[in-house]
Amino acid sequence: MHQESLFYILAPIAVVLAGISKSGFGTGLGVFAVPLMAIVIPPAQAAAIMLPILCAIDLFNIWHYRRSWDRQNLSILLPAALLGIALGAFTFRYLSDAHIRVLIGLIALVFVGNFFFGRTTVEKKSPDRLRGSFWGAIAGFVSFGVHAGGPPVSVYLLPQRLEKSIFVGTNVVFFTIVNYVKLIPYYFLGQLNVSNLTTSLILSPLIPVGIWLGVKLHGRINQRLFYRLVYLFLLIAGVKLLYDGIVNI
Repeated sequence: MHQESLFYILAPIAVVLAGISKSGFGTGLGVFAVPLMAIVIPPAQAAAIMLPILCAIDLFNIWHYRRSWDRQNLSILLPAALLGIALGAFTFRYLSDAHIRVLIGLIALVFVGNFFFGRTTVEKKSPDRLRGSFWGAIAGFVSFGVHAGGPPVSVYLLPQRLEKSIFVGTNVVFFTIVNYVKLIPYYFLGQLNVSNLTTSLILSPLIPVGIWLGVKLHGRINQRLFYRLVYLFLLIAGVKLLYDGIVNI
């Protein structure tokens, strides 16, 4: 199959999947978007095409979840994430995406393994500045290069067992700010060129489809099932990140 034809089969799937994940579950399933596109095009180009799409998804979502987010957690996560983005921008030319994927994949798998196979009763945690700053910085750093900030944020937020809309809304506000800040270094690094932006625009009509599906699924799932699905999606994301990292080292 011609490479361009294959791209326009895989890219719509990536966009819809990102919309569902970010709008309904606030999870790391969006990590599949860049690898799907990277089957056909370079990973850096895939990340650049996805960034404006993610920004558009965030813009829609922030209206829907405008009253459902946790101010205390965001005040902890965001400053650290901005530092992580800056570090990612300055080390963009030197760090391997493969090693970053392996690291985040392992973190996600250990975290999920502890949930499913660890203690039967897991103590509910409260917002914590030290832990939140650490995971916020990690999220900002890995989000810059491979749009994989979802798993680190989930590792921090999931033990707090927030109400499901608060969990998703906090993710939405966090990544809205993170993704729009990322536009600045992406521009100066030459990632937001005419070709990549045109491709983002061509794919943009699929954004509402993913958002609609995500919001619908979110409303139909009860709290207990929601959290089990979030942990399952985090497990899938962790396996995918680990696999992609290992095969590309």
